[in-house]
Amino acid sequence: MLANEVKDRIQSAYRQLLESRNLTPRYGQRQMIAEIANGLAVLANDEEVDSPICVVEAGTGTGKTLAYLLAVLPLAQKHDYKVVVATATVALQEQVIFKDIPEILESSDLNFSVALAKGRGRYLCLSKLDMLLAGSDSLQAMMDLYGEELEDSNSGDIALYEDMLNELGAGNWQGDRDDWKVPITDANWWPLTADRYQCTGPNCSNFRNCCFYKARDSLDKVDCIVSNHDLVLTDLAMGGGAILPEPEKCIYIFDEAHHLPFKSNNHFSASTRINASLAWLDRCENLLAQLAKEEFVDTDRQEQLQKIIDAIREHSAAAWTMFEQTVESLESIDTYENRLQHAFELGVVPVEIRSVAANLGTEFTRLATGLQDIAAELRQIMDDGVNPDKTRLAEQWYAILGTNTDRAEANLELWLSYSREDPKDAAPSARWISVIKSEGSLDIALSSSPVLAAENLQERLWQSCAGAVLTSATLSALGEFNMLRMRAGLPEHTHYLSIPSPFDFSGSASLVVPRMNCDPSDTEQHTALIVKAIPQLLDASSAALMLFSSRRQMNEVMQSLPKEWFDLILCQDDYQKLQLLRYHRQRVDRGEGSIIFGLASFAEGVDLPGKYCTHVLIAKIPFAVPNDPIEMTLSAWIEKKGQNAFMTLAVPDAAFRLVQASGRLLRSETDSGRITLFDERIINRRYGKAILESMPPYRREIFEEQLSLQDV
Repeated sequence: MLANEVKDRIQSAYRQLLESRNLTPRYGQRQMIAEIANGLAVLANDEEVDSPICVVEAGTGTGKTLAYLLAVLPLAQKHDYKVVVATATVALQEQVIFKDIPEILESSDLNFSVALAKGRGRYLCLSKLDMLLAGSDSLQAMMDLYGEELEDSNSGDIALYEDMLNELGAGNWQGDRDDWKVPITDANWWPLTADRYQCTGPNCSNFRNCCFYKARDSLDKVDCIVSNHDLVLTDLAMGGGAILPEPEKCIYIFDEAHHLPFKSNNHFSASTRINASLAWLDRCENLLAQLAKEEFVDTDRQEQLQKIIDAIREHSAAAWTMFEQTVESLESIDTYENRLQHAFELGVVPVEIRSVAANLGTEFTRLATGLQDIAAELRQIMDDGVNPDKTRLAEQWYAILGTNTDRAEANLELWLSYSREDPKDAAPSARWISVIKSEGSLDIALSSSPVLAAENLQERLWQSCAGAVLTSATLSALGEFNMLRMRAGLPEHTHYLSIPSPFDFSGSASLVVPRMNCDPSDTEQHTALIVKAIPQLLDASSAALMLFSSRRQMNEVMQSLPKEWFDLILCQDDYQKLQLLRYHRQRVDRGEGSIIFGLASFAEGVDLPGKYCTHVLIAKIPFAVPNDPIEMTLSAWIEKKGQNAFMTLAVPDAAFRLVQASGRLLRSETDSGRITLFDERIINRRYGKAILESMPPYRREIFEEQLSLQDV
């Protein structure tokens, strides 16, 4: 039961916001506030209860950011919890921190503190800055060890670094990359950062003034932390409480929550390249020689680690031969992301490969342990601080050692995954190999990934957090939350709610499916029909978004259109996303036509309200890429369990994607326009009808237009 005090604070703040901004109450927004607040109310109980989890699908126009902040903050403050808002994109993160939260603070009597949480990579490392400005021979020797990670150790802009040092000293800058006076290139920024393996923490001579730790300490003093999915998952992978406050003290709000399972899989995946790793081992040998020269490693240990490296080389050669034979023995090999690949069925690798993987896992365990032991000794030297010169040198070598330890542990994770069998009743890990050709060289990449995030999220998040809210405009598929429940491993007690958008879909937009007499599987004819349709449906003044599921088809349509259309089209492959969207808006503002050609990344998170987009064209129902190794393995597992993978996975996922893609049209209550889908399967296939019924209630125009190749 929600305490009256908390309920009154929420209601009062909401009323004040509406009055101060002259807004009309939205039923869906009020419903969302009430459901979240009541769902989390069990946190007030003294007895132990399962962490409350609320899933709220809130259609575009609901005002979900305001709703979840108002619902959670008063409750969290009352019971001394931190609120962690995690978004999937930088754009939404900036909207929350710079627009939504200031509006609440300005327009209501809610009083709370807020901070923006970023990873180490966004903050300058003072020790790295000192080393770069010192420019010593010792530093140069260290930087040379980075090899492929640093193409040119002299590429940094020393004048820029000196300016940074001056701004830090004057208190005008806090070491945050995003707050620097002008954008900083990756080449200039990368040498200034340290990851967790390179950072010496309290042992660092600059620890008291560390930009990252100062920002980290501030997180313990605020009520609300605005972060992102990746940083939350990184913190959870490190055990929780390493970057953000401890999970048991936090109520997490995951906005754009449909991304969470996929981002989780990425965080708990592993990969390596055999030849690239062998080249790295050469640099690792060089590192050990340098450490021995500086008397940080004795001769016996150097020889011991050298034997381990030699053993890794021997086993890697055996692995290369096996994988090369595997590729050569295949009658056909898939192509994915422009790479030749082979996914092992159900993630099961042959016994002989598991054997050599076990050997490599053993040797990489020994190597990683050896490097960790050296790191511990360097930390001890820094702790003792007896010899200032030795201490400073230990600190510098520690960063280089950390990079190599990270690489050894990454290889260890991969080989351990390839050496073990998955539990019989659990979802398997996907395991696949890729052939990489580059400038005449050849390498074999090995990858492993969970196919479901369920186990990791259950163990690290749902069972450890104080509570959580998952929200997005689209979370269900075919009217059910089964996909999200399966992929994210949401507990049985999770509460689900779907709030429809307040938009007048039937009055504002039409969904048009032209008669094509063509299945998209006939790629040549389907592409030709789209080429013919575009000049009929659009003109030189149109503001439109054309979405493709295939890069090949997008390029073929582009190349086949009459030349006068080239100047109208902004193609995803030609520009960065933000740059392309800016060019599009500028054209429309000048009264010119502009047509965006994009792939899946333009089917969500693209906000082109009003005049900027009045027509969304979709090449076909957006089924997932069939040879994605993770989805292939998951589908095979679903089939093994006796279910139909197409109906269980592919159709709900396609329905979800189509709702997102069509949602690019109506971004506000005053928007209007048309959605054209060049795919008759949504009408003449049983699964297509199910997808159609799951879409918003657009006004439908089915087969009222005819496309033909007779005059093409």
